[in-house]
Amino acid sequence: MNATERIADVVIIGGGLGGVSATLAAARLGSKVILVEELDWLGGQLTSQAVPPDEYPWIEYLTASQSYATFRETIRNYYRRHMPLTDVARARVRLNPGQGNVSSLCHEPWVAVKAIDELLAPHVAAGRVTVLRRHRLLKTETDGDRIRAVHVRDLGADTKLVLIAPIFVDATEIGDLLEMAKVEHVFGAEAQSQTNELHALPEADPFDQQAITWCLAADYLPDEDHTIDKPTDYERLKTLQLDCWPGPQLSWTLSDFVTHQPRERPLFVGPTDTDSLYDLWHARRIAYRQNFEPGSYASDITLANWPQMDYWEKPVVGVSPEAQALALEESRQFSLAFFYWMQTDAPRHDGGHGYRGLRLRGDVLGTADGLAKQAYYREGRRIRAEFTVLEQHIGVAARPGETGAEHFSDSVGIGAYRIDLHPSTRGRNTVDIDSFPFQIPLGALIPARVENLLPACKNLGTTRITNGAYREHATEWSIGEAAGTLAAFSLARKQPLRAVRADKDLLGDFQRTLELQGVLLAWPSFGALTPVQRVGYKHANR
Repeated sequence: MNATERIADVVIIGGGLGGVSATLAAARLGSKVILVEELDWLGGQLTSQAVPPDEYPWIEYLTASQSYATFRETIRNYYRRHMPLTDVARARVRLNPGQGNVSSLCHEPWVAVKAIDELLAPHVAAGRVTVLRRHRLLKTETDGDRIRAVHVRDLGADTKLVLIAPIFVDATEIGDLLEMAKVEHVFGAEAQSQTNELHALPEADPFDQQAITWCLAADYLPDEDHTIDKPTDYERLKTLQLDCWPGPQLSWTLSDFVTHQPRERPLFVGPTDTDSLYDLWHARRIAYRQNFEPGSYASDITLANWPQMDYWEKPVVGVSPEAQALALEESRQFSLAFFYWMQTDAPRHDGGHGYRGLRLRGDVLGTADGLAKQAYYREGRRIRAEFTVLEQHIGVAARPGETGAEHFSDSVGIGAYRIDLHPSTRGRNTVDIDSFPFQIPLGALIPARVENLLPACKNLGTTRITNGAYREHATEWSIGEAAGTLAAFSLARKQPLRAVRADKDLLGDFQRTLELQGVLLAWPSFGALTPVQRVGYKHANR
């Protein structure tokens, strides 16, 4: 081995929640892991993309895995040990630092980064895990149906490394390794003739992709003026409107996610925190100042990931690097335009216009400009897998007469979320429909051809429709945990990845290994599910 080569049992490309979970799972079982992340933060959608956890309503007493429950408790314990909580807040078993609506654990992204580092630390110290932050994927070496090595660049030192392993994991946000290694995959929308899904499009369209969002953090100091410079394209963006929306995107009126009827969603309904829990401010609030000692926080802090900020003008997957860079920059400018509109032109709850006291808070996002480190990607490339999860496996309307989702004998975890598709780059409106709590089938993690690659996030074998349910935080963690565990199990048994699914005895042993790690493979039997027990509750916030 020369100085530019490193060898591991498992190389994981992408440090989002799936990549972190896969790393922890493989390391727990004794594998040596190299984890590669282009940014300086691990955590993906929870941290670098600034999206507080979207979780199912039973998360506090029925977690999909013990490791995810440990992760959540590590975040809470960081607040208890290091942050100036009030005695009342510190004593809460289910501490919710921000008391936002999307989760019982809304928190500042930088704290999740600390929690991830804490969970990885014992494995790093023992030499089982090497984390390569600020390293970019350059190219792959393949040999027939196998990946032999990946090449990465250290963005700080401007040096290159060759990473060699028997198993590789793609945990990138949009499936970059799939494309680079020529792993068969799909992106965008499938045709109804291909999938027979109730909500699929009449014709396939790879460039019909969900909007991305460049999130931001803000607090509000009503007696101050923190107005940003007017974005260059503001006048055009101020009147931009989807044909299917009831008005300009920069407004408080939006299309209801489910009914598509006009819906008012202002920043504030009234002057106090308790006037409405369902305004935009409360949706993803990550710091509630009354949870902290007086004077610790001058204001609440909220994360903005709101429908008005959805950027749908251009796709970002499957396009040239130049087209992707342009779309990403336009997304950033769109978010800044909405923020400027809120500061200057937006109708106020008291009859005026503009909340000039809104202040960007890049310090909680690790940036200087107040925006997240990267865009929030809702979908990317998806492997062509041995098994593909379809709407008729989990969708309530697509399973008439059924009381639950399809049971998968090769289940490797569970998840629950609505089928939730945001407006698309073809100008289509939302698809937001009921789904049952579901399982994660192992077949969706096994590529149709390539022998030594696994997906670890929303790049598993789903369709564009079911991706809308499998993409959220807790399920991504479970997908990553299954991938990391499978990699370590396969190496220990000296068996190919796909053989674990094909052999009944091996599959049983693998599932028992998952269960011993604290992974739930099936939902408890509730009998006939009521509408509340389904994931059919209608989000006030997304």
